[in-house]
Amino acid sequence: MNLSKTFLTNAIALILVLFSFLFENTLSSLVLYTGLFALSGSVTNQLAIYMLFEKVPYLYGSGIIPAQFEAFKESIKNLMMNQFFTQEQLDNFFKNEEKKIDLAPIIEETDFSPAFDALSKTVLESSFGGMLGMFGGASILENLRESFSLKIKNAVIAIANSDSFNNTLQKHMQNSSLSSDMIGSIENVIDARLGELTPLMVKEMIHKLINEHLSWLVVWGGVFGGLIGLVSSFLL
Repeated sequence: MNLSKTFLTNAIALILVLFSFLFENTLSSLVLYTGLFALSGSVTNQLAIYMLFEKVPYLYGSGIIPAQFEAFKESIKNLMMNQFFTQEQLDNFFKNEEKKIDLAPIIEETDFSPAFDALSKTVLESSFGGMLGMFGGASILENLRESFSLKIKNAVIAIANSDSFNNTLQKHMQNSSLSSDMIGSIENVIDARLGELTPLMVKEMIHKLINEHLSWLVVWGGVFGGLIGLVSSFLL
């Protein structure tokens, strides 16, 4: 059986109180005060922890976590927006990402047939169209499709890798409202997700996060309470 630290602390303190009746005089007082103060410390801390999450009638300040539900949601939003998704951080992110942009793979997979078709149409409709018609017309140009696509790809890749193109791209991205738009989108997502939270969900979330640590408050409440009781037994 898995016994909680809270139960063990209270049980040990209660056992000390009961055992005190088996002794006499000074030893009885020593054990009794130690047990009573330990039990008082552990139970008081246990009640304080309970009051964090549950509303107790006529006890002002109890149920503080559910009561501050809206403030809790607002603090989460402010934390995320002010610490993780600031304008400066997003600007730095995009500035670093700009250096990693490589358009060559995209260009390699791009189909340049529409460009060749447009060129063919322009040539055939020009004054050279009649001359080409004497030698096969469009079929003659069709033989150039593959070599045209290869050359246009190489030309576009060369342009994309040029300093002038990259400087223009960097300048455009720095002057764009991309990071501002993203901040707005992120804020909308956070608002939507926080809007789905209920006071019960928040209470359970926080309780799950800190329950293990809060139980130590009960243990140390019992320990320090017992020590105070032990010292008090010599003074009273």
